[in-house]
Amino acid sequence: MVVINSALLAKKFPQLPAHDVDDLVNQFRRFDIDGRGQIDQKDLVKVIQEIGEGQSYDQIRATIKAVDINATGKVEVDEFLEIVSKLREGGGNHQTSGKKVIQVKGANNNITHSMNDDERSEFTAHINSVLAGDLHIGDRIPIPTHTMQVFDECRDGLLLCKLINDSVPDTIDERVLNVKNKLSNFQIIENNNVAINSAKAIGCSIVNIGPQDIMDGREHLILGLIWQIIKAGLLSKIDIRLHPELYRLLEEDESLEKFLRLPPEQILLRWFNYHLKAAGWHRTVNNFSTDVKDGENYTVLLNQLAPDLCSRAPLRENDLFSRAEQVLQNAEKLNCRKYLSPQSLVAGNPKLNLAFVANLFNTHPGLDPLEEVERPELPDVEGDREARVFALWLNSLDVDPFVNNLYVDLQDGTILLQAFDKMHPGIVDWKRVTRRLPLNRFKQVENTNYAIMIGQHLRYTLVNMQGADIVDGSPTLTLGLVWQMMRENVTQTMKKLSKSGRDITDMEMIRWANEAVQRGGKTSKVSSFKDSSFKTGVFVCDVLNGVRPGSIDYAMVSRGTNLEDAKLNAKYAISVARKIGAVIFVLPEDIIECRAKLILTFIGSLMAIDAAGKA
Repeated sequence: MVVINSALLAKKFPQLPAHDVDDLVNQFRRFDIDGRGQIDQKDLVKVIQEIGEGQSYDQIRATIKAVDINATGKVEVDEFLEIVSKLREGGGNHQTSGKKVIQVKGANNNITHSMNDDERSEFTAHINSVLAGDLHIGDRIPIPTHTMQVFDECRDGLLLCKLINDSVPDTIDERVLNVKNKLSNFQIIENNNVAINSAKAIGCSIVNIGPQDIMDGREHLILGLIWQIIKAGLLSKIDIRLHPELYRLLEEDESLEKFLRLPPEQILLRWFNYHLKAAGWHRTVNNFSTDVKDGENYTVLLNQLAPDLCSRAPLRENDLFSRAEQVLQNAEKLNCRKYLSPQSLVAGNPKLNLAFVANLFNTHPGLDPLEEVERPELPDVEGDREARVFALWLNSLDVDPFVNNLYVDLQDGTILLQAFDKMHPGIVDWKRVTRRLPLNRFKQVENTNYAIMIGQHLRYTLVNMQGADIVDGSPTLTLGLVWQMMRENVTQTMKKLSKSGRDITDMEMIRWANEAVQRGGKTSKVSSFKDSSFKTGVFVCDVLNGVRPGSIDYAMVSRGTNLEDAKLNAKYAISVARKIGAVIFVLPEDIIECRAKLILTFIGSLMAIDAAGKA
């Protein structure tokens, strides 16, 4: 047990009466369970509240942030006394809830970031709703919606991982998560790796946020991540494969192919306007802010969805806040009073209004089912799978705007050119590029021709391909170009890390994978990326075991002789890969169906992790 000298501490903190120092040291010892002279930082707010120091959660939290606590996440007795002393002097410059915009400190104390209080409150309420009763974190729920506690609950990565699995089920194999009460910093980093890399895989734009930012409770970064995870879940259900009745939203002379290229937000607006038109209403909505903030369009929509429950009485109310409350009371009758308060509705908060409308669609679409003869023939899934992975990869390069639909969003060439410039800084002469939107077809073809010219310069195989093919959204040719870009990016990373500095061939990647398996003491083997041995999921587990010994718990791995077991193996391997820091965009189905291109990206990411560990 560590000996604590109260007399020395009393001299160090003369502002605290000596008898208070003795009492605080005794309190500290009570929470220092193992007698090492430390308590966990994550428990500190609750400890200080329990001993009766500090006035509010946020005041205590802000004071803790103002004290330079060592990087281990363990608080020693002198730091504990410094925090108590500061609290008695008036605490940190905490931001109380109740303000619509909260200012929080960045990584640098000279920088502040704005954060919307309504969003924090509503997103916390969503977390409470969907994670109540969870096996591992149910005891943390409910989290107070009026404090900053949600950001502290996110520090160990578990809550974020659980939220991702709620939004997009089965994204994370929860068998890989570190779930015990006392986690080491390394285990917390692993959980946050899983959270960040899984968030990327469901389409979240993760820029300038790493495991340490989450561990440090960086409020504006965590809130942005939480919103993207919630949004991904809400919008993932706006899919014609899940709701064939969306076919009814096609406009006159509009092809199904064109409709399928609309981003989910645009389909939601189309759905909203479909019901407004059916109701004989004279207005339309073009956004989730100014067009809904007066509550009129919401009143008509809810009445159209459930005329027996939701009246148009709010239209007779002139006060906007009273009308907003009546609108939300109508929504409550449909069990849809979520995400919005009267204040955020009238303020026209675009995130919260989008969430409200998406939830309405997901629970009450109000579209007549299609007859069998009406059901449209949907495009092949294989192209969709590749397009999804390529879009996620482009977004990981931080291109702007965000890629929602590969074929539509690449049509003007600017994203392709940004990607080339990220991969080969300086290769694009931006004076040759037209970026001011909207671009006419002539300018789009100019940009895409330039992108193809760069690809040819890099010795891509682009036989008979023209910029017009990309402008026209040709799936085969667009996929072919972006695949070559992604493959180069994967091998480029390994090239930088290798001693030879030369290009890596497919067979060299296969040879490396087989050697990694042998390094881990296993015997599975493949001859190419088309090898049917991939379909059991065992080989990728064995590669991971060789790259990071001990990362695979073979009690979790079966022989993969049937489809269900093979999928579990592949799902487990993907989550383990993300846990050790690999950015993986493939799905378990891509592995067990032996999709060679996508498996190559998986093996390439592991090869890069292995090389980085040896650098």
